[in-house]
Amino acid sequence: MKRLAIACQEPFPLPADQWRADEPMAKHTTFQIGGPADLMAWPESPADLALALTWADKEDLPVFILGLGSNLLVSDRGMDGLVINMARFNQVSWPEPSLCLAAAGVPLAEVSQAAQAKGMTGLEFACGIPGSLGGAVFMNAGAYDGEMRDVIEWVEVMDGQGQVRRLTNAEMAFAYRHSRLKEEPLYCLAAALRLQPGDPADIALRMAELTHKRESRQPLDMPSAGSVFKRPPGHFAGPLIIESGLQGYTLGGAQVSMKHAGFIVNVGGATAQDVLDLIGHIQQVVAEKTGIALETEVRPVGRPMDGEPSTKK
Repeated sequence: MKRLAIACQEPFPLPADQWRADEPMAKHTTFQIGGPADLMAWPESPADLALALTWADKEDLPVFILGLGSNLLVSDRGMDGLVINMARFNQVSWPEPSLCLAAAGVPLAEVSQAAQAKGMTGLEFACGIPGSLGGAVFMNAGAYDGEMRDVIEWVEVMDGQGQVRRLTNAEMAFAYRHSRLKEEPLYCLAAALRLQPGDPADIALRMAELTHKRESRQPLDMPSAGSVFKRPPGHFAGPLIIESGLQGYTLGGAQVSMKHAGFIVNVGGATAQDVLDLIGHIQQVVAEKTGIALETEVRPVGRPMDGEPSTKK
């Protein structure tokens, strides 16, 4: 495993077709940005994941759980340790008529579609969120007045020693763009979503309306990480950025979207450093012009770079 192999005492425990060394993170993020991960693994079961986590724990290596790579800005210098790609955790089942059990790697939009097909309402807000179920749980993703905490009954998690347990909605400590998983080394395996019976045609119509609204307002045709900033109390980030004269502002290959100023888009060849510098510039100018501090929603991860943006007030 090149650099990683030098330090490791034991070989990686998963089969060769379930891991790669020096895997470019740009291939796995919606920004299409990011240097290589030392090691990326694709576990296919909780047992596989437990093996990978306990190996990393013994080797004293950092672990990062990857879904669909939205809401992430990966360092140009890549990522240390083990990145676990949850794409093969992709099952959706219905243990009860109104309870959807979705594995962490399933795209959230697919879970929403499965609920519509089943005639279950409550997950329409998620039909256009470009992340995985696990990522949505991790950050309590939301849109159009809905959030994951509104529908989650319990979450199945694994700790760094491979032990599995269920956390109730209350135990998950959900808040705006926050969950307990942001604070502890607990990794989402699956979530149970409690939904309500509804008319499939009405649900499909609502999803179509939300999809049209999203497509008409957001730069979905360009690589981005979604909304860059959290919503400031009493305001929206996009209008503040426009008011500050920054819509269309470009640094390197990163640009404040002309379609939605709350997005930064990769107009071609953008680096993570370009995006970080642009975020910092936006935060500075908006604070000077409006007196409002913008907090990032997008997560910078990986090896440190210059000028990490402010993530807190």
